[in-house]
Amino acid sequence: MTKPCTPGELISLSPTLWRLTALNAGPMTGSGTNTYFFGCDAGVVVIDPGPNEARHREAITKLAPAPVIGVAVTHTHRDHSPAAMPLAASLGVPVFGMPPPATPENEHGFVPDTVLADGGTIFVPTLEPLRVVHTPGHASNHLCYLTPDGVLITGDHVMQGSTVVIMPPDGDMHDYLESLRRLLDLSLTAIAPGHGTLIDDPKNEIIGILQHRLARERKIATALQSAQPCSIDTLVRLAYDDVPSLVWPLARRSLEAHLVRLKRLGSVVQSDVGWREEAAGTLEAIVKGDQQ
Repeated sequence: MTKPCTPGELISLSPTLWRLTALNAGPMTGSGTNTYFFGCDAGVVVIDPGPNEARHREAITKLAPAPVIGVAVTHTHRDHSPAAMPLAASLGVPVFGMPPPATPENEHGFVPDTVLADGGTIFVPTLEPLRVVHTPGHASNHLCYLTPDGVLITGDHVMQGSTVVIMPPDGDMHDYLESLRRLLDLSLTAIAPGHGTLIDDPKNEIIGILQHRLARERKIATALQSAQPCSIDTLVRLAYDDVPSLVWPLARRSLEAHLVRLKRLGSVVQSDVGWREEAAGTLEAIVKGDQQ
């Protein structure tokens, strides 16, 4: 049975994994940012301690199922990493992650003691280590953590119940899709997202996200074919006519990310008067779904 995210309540997901949802529910965070504990009686690693909010830091310290031996983050957006440094300092434990990119949405005070890379590990006493999977796309420094029993802690790479916003220049749609495809090669039993409940059918979830993104990209390409050169504002109305206009400001960000990807693929160019095909016929493979 799926266990709901109740802010401030420690939820056991398995003998080695627990979830504590922060008190920051909102339009962009859903029920709140999920903080995870991985480990056993000998010690746990805290993953994504969330915003630097005193009540949540206190809850992490009070409700930790075992002594905290380290703090890790999936990425340095402001709803995931700001509590990492003060929490680690108060507990006297090391911090793991990748340094923040120099873009405004990142928390620049995050300085990891150990800089992680794809294929790296985090040691936990008496257990097989956490495996590090670098998944750029939502953020260039985004990491997922794979537990020994196949649960992937995904931060904002995969979220339950909503799509991920990709914001250039640090967010990259091409990298995001490639990172999703990489996950299909892993033996996953579940996904523990940064927002929302446990996802127990990871392969179909990942395939569904890929299909959704590529379907939207085909719609963007079709809109450009019919109305070019075209501004981003016009493209939002054409390519996102199936979602409420209130969502268009967020959709505009993902649209821009798709256009940057199509430019990278050599299908579109940007001019003073808007976006258009690189040359006649260069969008046709995208529209048909042949170039993905």
